[in-house]
Amino acid sequence: MAEAADIQGTSPAPARRRWLRRAVVLLAGTPVLAALVYAPAPGAQAAETTGGGSVDVQLDALTPAAPVKGDTLTISGKIVNNSHETITGGHVGLRVGPVLADRDAIDEAADRTDHRPGSDPAEIDQAYSVKLPALPAKADQEFTLKVPVNKLDLPKDGVYQLGVSVSGETSGRPSEQVLGVERTFLPWQPEAAAKRSQISYVWPLISTTHLTAETGSDRSQTPVFLNDDLAAELEPGGRLDQMVSLGKELPVTWVIDPDLLNTVDAMAEGYRVRTPDGKSVPGRKKAVAERWLSSLEAAVQGKKVVALPFADPDLASLAHHGKDVSGTLGQLRPATDKARKAVETVLHVTPSTDFSWPVNGAIDPAIVNVATSAGAHNVLTRSDSLQEGGGLGYTPSAPRPIGAGVTAVVADARLSTAFEGDMLAVENSVLAVQRFLAQSLALNLQNTDQQRSFVVAPQRMPSSSQVQSMASALRALQAGRWTQPQDLEAAAAAKPDPGATTQVPGAGQYPEALSKQELPQSAFEQIRTTQNTLDHFKVILSAPDRVEIPFGNTTNREMSTSWRGRPQEARIYREGVQQYLIGLTEKVQLIPKTDATLSGHSATIPVTVQNQLVQDVQGLVLRVKSANPTRLMFGDGGQQDVTVQAEHSQTLKFTANATASGPVEVTAQLYTKDGVPYGKERKFIVEATEITPTVMFVIAGGMLLLVLAGIKMYASRKRVAARAAAEENTQQSDESPDTGAQSTGTSGPGETVDR
Repeated sequence: MAEAADIQGTSPAPARRRWLRRAVVLLAGTPVLAALVYAPAPGAQAAETTGGGSVDVQLDALTPAAPVKGDTLTISGKIVNNSHETITGGHVGLRVGPVLADRDAIDEAADRTDHRPGSDPAEIDQAYSVKLPALPAKADQEFTLKVPVNKLDLPKDGVYQLGVSVSGETSGRPSEQVLGVERTFLPWQPEAAAKRSQISYVWPLISTTHLTAETGSDRSQTPVFLNDDLAAELEPGGRLDQMVSLGKELPVTWVIDPDLLNTVDAMAEGYRVRTPDGKSVPGRKKAVAERWLSSLEAAVQGKKVVALPFADPDLASLAHHGKDVSGTLGQLRPATDKARKAVETVLHVTPSTDFSWPVNGAIDPAIVNVATSAGAHNVLTRSDSLQEGGGLGYTPSAPRPIGAGVTAVVADARLSTAFEGDMLAVENSVLAVQRFLAQSLALNLQNTDQQRSFVVAPQRMPSSSQVQSMASALRALQAGRWTQPQDLEAAAAAKPDPGATTQVPGAGQYPEALSKQELPQSAFEQIRTTQNTLDHFKVILSAPDRVEIPFGNTTNREMSTSWRGRPQEARIYREGVQQYLIGLTEKVQLIPKTDATLSGHSATIPVTVQNQLVQDVQGLVLRVKSANPTRLMFGDGGQQDVTVQAEHSQTLKFTANATASGPVEVTAQLYTKDGVPYGKERKFIVEATEITPTVMFVIAGGMLLLVLAGIKMYASRKRVAARAAAEENTQQSDESPDTGAQSTGTSGPGETVDR
C-alpha cells in the first residue's frame, strides 16, 4: 500500500537545499545546467561517472543499529569482485543521504541497486574510508568502516539513507569510478520522542501437523507421529527452540496454536513414530519435548498469551469452500474451547481466545463471518488488505470497528513482512533490521499529535534465521526512544482513529495467489465423510472418548492453515485418517457364513459377530432378512441386540420357519440403535427340505417296528422248532422194548391202537 504520509517537520525543500549547497556543474561552458552532483567532502574523490555494479558490496554488521550522540558507527562486510578485471587503487567509503521524506521514500531507496552519479550523495570525509589492495577477478576482501556519529552530518531526527560504496580502477576503466554500492538506513532519534508509538509484536508459536489419529491400545493411548521432524524444531538451535529462547527476553505477545502444545506434551509423555512400512517404533526425543515445554512455561509467565483455535484452522478456506459443507463450521467453536483448555493444562496460564488470524491478514466479508463464528471478537488483519485511502496523511492506529461488535486489528504490512526473505545470508538480515527500524521511526515521525498503536504480525512459521533477525530488531527498539511495547489485547482495545477506514474489502479483492492455496471443497467433503463414519462408530463403543478425542483433534488438523502450499501432503493425510478409521470400524464385523440346510419347516440358524477392538461394543442390532419371506421367515422379527466383549466373538441364534422346500437367500446386517447400517452385510443360502423331524421320527419308529417284528418272528420260529424236536424225541421213546413191564394188548396186522 502506497502511503503519501510525510515525516513530521520535513519537506523536500530543505533536503534539496542541503544537496544544492554541495552541488557543482559538471559540464562547464554549457548554457544549460546538465546535472547536479554533490560536492565531495574534503579528501573525497571528485569524479563519479558510472553506475558500476561489477562489484558486490555485502554488509555483515552495522552497529549500533540505532546510534545516539557520542557513538561510533561500525560497518563491516565484504567486497566481492564479480568482474573479469583486477581492481586497483580501490577504497570503501560511506555516503550519507538526506532525511527521507516518508515511508514510500524508504521503499524506493531500498529497491535501488545501482549508483546514479549526480543524484546519489558523495562520500563523507575520505579519512574514514578503507583502502583496498589490488582485488583480482572473482576475489573478495573484507572491510570495516568506523565513523564517529558526529561526523555523519545528521542535523535532525529522521531516517537517513546510508550507502557503502567501493570505488577504483580497472583496465577497462582507467579512471576512478564507483564500481558497486549497497544501501541501507540509519534511524536517528538520539533523544526520546515526546510521543512514542506503541508496538505490539506477535510472536507466533505454530508448526505443521505431526500427529496422526492412531493411538496405542494401552491405557494411556500412546500417540503415533507421522515422523520425528518436530524434534528437530525443539532441539537447541531449532526453530521453535529459538522462538522460546529469544522470545522470553522480548516484549512480545505469544500467539500459540494449542495443537502444538498438545503435540509436544504427547511427546513428553512418550510416543511412537510411524515407519515407511506402516508400523511404528518408539520415539526417542521425549527429553527434548520435556525441556522445551519447561522453557516455554517459564518464558510466558507474566506475558500475554493468545490461543488460536485448535490446530489453527484455515479461515479463508472455510469461508470460501467449506461453509456450504454441512457440519464444517460447527468445528470452530469446539476448537476454541479446546484451545483454552490446552494452554491452561500445559502452560498453566490463562490465554485470550478472542482473536482470529486469517492467512496473511487477508480478509473479506465471508472470512470475517467465519472468523467470528469461533467466538472471537478481534480479527487480526493487515494494512495491505484493509487499506487506507490516503486521506489521513498518516497511518492510523491498529483497531478498526467493522460492525457487529467486531474489531479488525490491522497489522502494519511493511513491518509484518520485513523478515520474510532469506535471512540465512547475514547481509539480508542486516538490511532487513535497518529497514524495519527505519519504517518504525518513520511511523512515529508522521505528522499527527495522536499517540498510536501499531501491530506487527510476522509470518506464522518463521525460520531460525528469521527469528534471530526479528529478535535483533526488537532489541534495537528496547531503548524506547520512539516506540514503547504494548500487548496485543491492549492494542485491540486502543481508541480507534475516527478517520480510519472500516470498510472490509469485497470478495473480489481477495488475493488470487492466496486463493490458489486454499483447501478445495472436496477436502471438506472428505472430512465430513470421515466425521460421519466417526459419529456412527462411536455410538457402539463402551469407551467412545478413546476414539472421539483423537479423531476430533485430527479433524481440526485436517483444516489447518499449515497445509497451504502442500496440497498433496494434505490429501494424503486426510486419506490416511479416513482409512485408519475405516480399519477400526471393520474390527467389528459379521463372520462370513456358509450356506445352511433347513430340514423341515423349522430350525435354528447361528450368526457370529466378531469384536477385535480393545473395548466392548454395545448398542448394535443384528438383523437377518429373507429374500422370500413367504417361503422362509424368522421369529422375533429377525433381529437381536448385540453386545460383545473386547477381543471376543458372540454367536446369535435365529429361529427360521420354512413353508416350502428350496433355496432362499438370507442377508445378515448389523445396525446401530438409530437404524444406520454398520459394516458389511453377509449373504448366505438356506436350503429348505420336506423331510421334517416328525417324518424322520415316524420313519425311525417304523424301522424299529420292523426290527422288533423280525426278532419276534425269529423267536417264534425257534419255539416251533424246539416243540417239534421235543415231540419227535417223545415218540422215539415210546417205540423202544421195556423188559420191566407186561404188554396189555397187541394188535395184529391192520389194527389201530389208541393211546
